[in-house]
Amino acid sequence: MALRYQRLLWLLGAFALLLAVGATRFAYDRALQAQFSDLNDRGSSTLTLAAASLSGLLSRFERLPGLLAEQPALRALLRYPDDPAHVDVANRHLRENAERSGASVIYVMNSDGVTLASSNYDQPTSFVGGDFSFRPYFTEAMAGGLGRFYAMGTTSNKRGYYFGAPVDIGRDRLGVVVIKIDLDQIESAWAYEDLRIIVTDTEGIVFLSYRSDWLFHTFGALDQARLARTRETRRYANAEIGEIAHARDTVPGGHAVLRTVANDGGREEFLALHTDMPRAGWTMQVLLPTAGAYRQAMTLVSTGALALGLLGLAAFSLWQRRRQLAERLAVQQAAATELEARVQQRTSELKFANSALQEEVAERRMAEGRLRQTQAELVQAGKLAALGQMSAALSHEFNQPLAAARNYAENAAAYLDRDRLPEARDTIGQILGMIDRMTRISRHLRNFARKPNEQLRPVSLADAICGARDVLAWRLDKTGVTLDLDIGTPAPVVTGGLVRLQQVLVNLVSNAIDVVEDAADRRLHLRAAPQGEIVEITLRDHGPGVPEALQARIFDPFFSTKEVGKGLGLGLSITYNIVRDFGGRLSVANHPEGGAVFTLTLRTANLEAVEAAE
Repeated sequence: MALRYQRLLWLLGAFALLLAVGATRFAYDRALQAQFSDLNDRGSSTLTLAAASLSGLLSRFERLPGLLAEQPALRALLRYPDDPAHVDVANRHLRENAERSGASVIYVMNSDGVTLASSNYDQPTSFVGGDFSFRPYFTEAMAGGLGRFYAMGTTSNKRGYYFGAPVDIGRDRLGVVVIKIDLDQIESAWAYEDLRIIVTDTEGIVFLSYRSDWLFHTFGALDQARLARTRETRRYANAEIGEIAHARDTVPGGHAVLRTVANDGGREEFLALHTDMPRAGWTMQVLLPTAGAYRQAMTLVSTGALALGLLGLAAFSLWQRRRQLAERLAVQQAAATELEARVQQRTSELKFANSALQEEVAERRMAEGRLRQTQAELVQAGKLAALGQMSAALSHEFNQPLAAARNYAENAAAYLDRDRLPEARDTIGQILGMIDRMTRISRHLRNFARKPNEQLRPVSLADAICGARDVLAWRLDKTGVTLDLDIGTPAPVVTGGLVRLQQVLVNLVSNAIDVVEDAADRRLHLRAAPQGEIVEITLRDHGPGVPEALQARIFDPFFSTKEVGKGLGLGLSITYNIVRDFGGRLSVANHPEGGAVFTLTLRTANLEAVEAAE
């Protein structure tokens, strides 16, 4: 029973669908026919107005050539064509009439078709001297009628309509007066978003069009006879006559449509209406886009189909509601039973989740305790690392003065053996000086860990360099390295601390000695030059230089390029921190001619401040 009922529903649905498709198609045809009828009525009115506008423009100028043919100035010109005075009067007279009437050009031709005077006589495209005897407007006027012709000017290359009237003096026909009308303004005024107008001549060639690519083209092939007539009159000068790709068809209601290729390469369709203009020999067409008619028809049909669909949906919804009402009680009973079972299952799951959550809380508390213990161990490790770093720094900074003191002690012993007491006493004084220096250095080594308490003051760069040379004199003599100084006279005064500045210079020069100790060129160049509010100090060696990949890390603690056992990698790091405490900068680069260049930039001070500090 249920299967038969289901089949019946399928058959009824299929029948309703076929009925809806047929009704929709019929309604769409009727709506489209109504839209095309309305479009045809609108196009007919537009076509009538456009044709009347164009005919009125031509009628306005139609009688003007005959009136101008009676003007004394033009008749005198044809009688005496070689008289310059008559030519000048005629040119000015024609220009005045052209400006007054709105004509493009007015000109006078003799009986041979040669132009004697023209309103554009002083323009680059002047018609004066041109032979236009091949134009039909000249031959028709010389035959005694009113010449009419539309063409593209062979001189100006502008389209226009020509009127020609004969100039008769007595029984002699001496020439023709011609008026050219520019129709470009009408053509541009016809171009609307939903309105297109084209005009074709007696040969079917488009010469007025809203689309420039259709100009001088035909709808269909142009036979040789018609093409020869066009070329004989040079109607369109040297323009190439082409063919417009198109197709014609009919739509519901018997309306003729034209299908062409749009400018963007797509397809477009127009309702084509035409009317003849017998006096000019033209055919005017109005092309109305049909896309709006199709959309409007589709909108009407869609609206009707939507309304019917909504009505059918309401009926189906009512029927469905009756069926669902019978099923709802059974569904509610089954849902109640299922809900009770799911509540019990959910309660059991919540108990299990609560137990798991308690276990996770206990684990997290244990992890937090381990984390605190780890943090305490890391703090202790950091303290030990800092202590090791300070010990290494002390070892590095005392190494240089101790080496110098040992050297002086050996010299003092030698002097005592030789009973050279004054020299021995002087050498012992140097040793005491080294001990005092180590005392001062130990007091300032805290700069590596934190900013020192010593206030900055003006320091003579000459004094700092002198102290550094005293510390490193034995190394310079032993290695054969020469230190070339150029710090100017007087020497610059910088802001810093004397001991720490000596420490900076000792570290830099000592590193440079290590670099050039085995080099062929063992010269070191120490330069200083004030630059406004700063003093730039450079130390250059002739070693292999610093690789670019290492320049960014060379001032890091414990980073060294020396062999194992020859350095702790702290000298440049300590130097960098001292310079930064001075408010200066320390950088390294490679010299273009080889070797490394360390650049130390310090703030400048004045000599009076140094003397006051001393």
